[in-house]
Amino acid sequence: MNTVIDLLKSHRSIRKFTHQPITDELLHTLVAAGQCAATSNHVQAYSIIRVVDQGNREQLVALSGGQPYVAGCAEFLVFCADMKRSFEAAERAGAEIVTGMTEQLLVATIDAALIAQNLVVAAESVGLGICYIGGLRNNPADVSALLRLPDHVYPVFGLCLGYPDQQPEVKPRLPLETILKQDYYNGSEDEAQVAAFDQTMQSYYQQRTGNNKETNWSQQLRPMFSHKLRPHMKDFLFSKGFEMK
Repeated sequence: MNTVIDLLKSHRSIRKFTHQPITDELLHTLVAAGQCAATSNHVQAYSIIRVVDQGNREQLVALSGGQPYVAGCAEFLVFCADMKRSFEAAERAGAEIVTGMTEQLLVATIDAALIAQNLVVAAESVGLGICYIGGLRNNPADVSALLRLPDHVYPVFGLCLGYPDQQPEVKPRLPLETILKQDYYNGSEDEAQVAAFDQTMQSYYQQRTGNNKETNWSQQLRPMFSHKLRPHMKDFLFSKGFEMK
């Protein structure tokens, strides 16, 4: 083990932050570290919106499903998949642009996730806490309008950053043997391994210091897969120029 691996294994989502601000210098350093993440063909198909205006923050609380830490954290960043800049640069270089390809959506979304995770690791290495906010996709059109996102740009998720005011336990993960498969996909042991993991998660939820509840991993999945999840996303992405051809 080394300090980087120890840091990665200590990750927790933080939802309570102190009032201590993050300096511009530190924030810029974290973003620069994020930019060092891998990017498909060096496209760098992302933009980050730093939301400073408190009124906009409050609107994003509502648009993300009522998560108050969106307004209360030191910094709130919205990570956007952004093909606009790349399309325009390629067009200026003489390309006849083909838009709306599914691969373009994948490239931009993956690029946004990679820069965000690099930034998160850098942030946690200096004592900051983070919480991803996928709830922005509850109302992506309203978020886009608020942030004035042009065509070929969409909000993938938000990120709360700040100095932690809580110390939650590390949430268990699936066993390594469940997700690491050799040569071929073999799920013959998945059911038994998930059953054991459900017991682990049930104990975790019962014993953690806050928000105790009687549930397990499989039961937590039921709401996500028992109805159509964010069915508006397809039409929204189409409206932003990601036609998925």
